[in-house]
Amino acid sequence: MSTPASIPGSPRILTTTVGSYPVPDWLSALPSEQAVIDATRVIFDTQRQAGIDLPTDGELYRFDVNHPDTNGMIEYFTGSMGGCDSGIGRADTEAFAAKREMGFRAKPAAVVREALHGGGLNLIEDCRRAGSVAGGAFKFTVTSPYMLARTLLDTHYGDFAALTMGIAEVLAEQVKGLPCSCLQVDEANIPGNPGDGPLAAETMNRVLDAFDGPTAVHFCFGNYGGQTIQAGNWKALIDFLNSLHTDHLVLELAHRPDSDLEALAEIDPKIGLGIGVVDIKVNHVETADQIAARIEKAEQRVGEGRIKYVHPDCGFWMLKRSIADRKIEALAAGRDKYLGIS
Repeated sequence: MSTPASIPGSPRILTTTVGSYPVPDWLSALPSEQAVIDATRVIFDTQRQAGIDLPTDGELYRFDVNHPDTNGMIEYFTGSMGGCDSGIGRADTEAFAAKREMGFRAKPAAVVREALHGGGLNLIEDCRRAGSVAGGAFKFTVTSPYMLARTLLDTHYGDFAALTMGIAEVLAEQVKGLPCSCLQVDEANIPGNPGDGPLAAETMNRVLDAFDGPTAVHFCFGNYGGQTIQAGNWKALIDFLNSLHTDHLVLELAHRPDSDLEALAEIDPKIGLGIGVVDIKVNHVETADQIAARIEKAEQRVGEGRIKYVHPDCGFWMLKRSIADRKIEALAAGRDKYLGIS
C-alpha cells in the first residue's frame, strides 16, 4: 500500500472542503464502478485546479437516491454495518417516533438487533479507490458514532452509551491504516445536544485515536436538505471541543452569528481552527473580497496564527455543480488575497 501524500506545509492558512460534492449528472444517469472512479477523479481535479490544498473525494459513492437529504452520511454506514437491520417495519417506525429525539427523521436508519460488528462495511476499499485518483494529499470522512447512534432504533444494547460505544469500536477498526492524508470525523447533532458532550467526545476520540495520522473533526448545526436543524451555539461546546483528540476543527461559521466567532478564542491553542467562510445554504457565490474580509474578521477575533484552514460551512451536495465550483474558486482566491499571494 502506498504512503499517503503529506498535507502541504504552506501557505499558513490552507484551503479545504468538508466532504460531499454535487454528483455529476452523468454519474446519476449511468452509475457504475468505473463511472464512480471517473467522477471522483473529476471532483479531485476540479478542487485542485480551483486552488484547494486539501480536497475530499466528494463522497460520490455514498449518495443514495432514497436518502437524498443526508447524502449518505448515515445510510452508507448503517446499511453495511453488521448488527444493523435496514428492514424497517411499522412497529420499528412507531417505536422510533416515540423516542422524539430525531424530529427530522420519520423512521430510523436501521434497527440494531444484535451486537454491532464490521459486517459489509469496508472503508479501506473506498479510501484506496479515492487515493488511486486523488493526485496528492486528500481527506477522508467518517460520520461520528454519536450522530449515527441518534438515528438508530436499538433493540439489543438497551443503553444509548453502550450503543454509541459499540459503533465507535466498529469505526475504530475501520479507520486503522486508511491510506489518506487526513481523517475527518463528521458530527452535526451534538451542537444541539451539548449535555451529551462527554459521551460524544469519548466515542469520537476512540475513532480519532485509532487513526495514525492528522485528524479533523467537522461540526455544523445541520444541513438536512439545506436547513439548519440544531439550535445552540459554540460557546456551550467549548469544553467539549477542547476535550477532542484532534489536530484541527472544521466549523460552520459563515452562516452563524458573530458571537459564535468570539467564543472560539477559548479553544485550546494546541487545536488548530478551521473556519467556515463559504455559506453552503445559499446559491449566492461569494467574491474573493468577501472571503478575504471574513478571514480577516476571524483572525481579529481568535488571534493571528490560530486559523489553520478555511473552508465551506459543510458539504456541497445540495448545490448545483456550477455554484459549488465557483464557490471553491472564490474560497481559494479570497485566501490568496488575504495572505497577499499573487
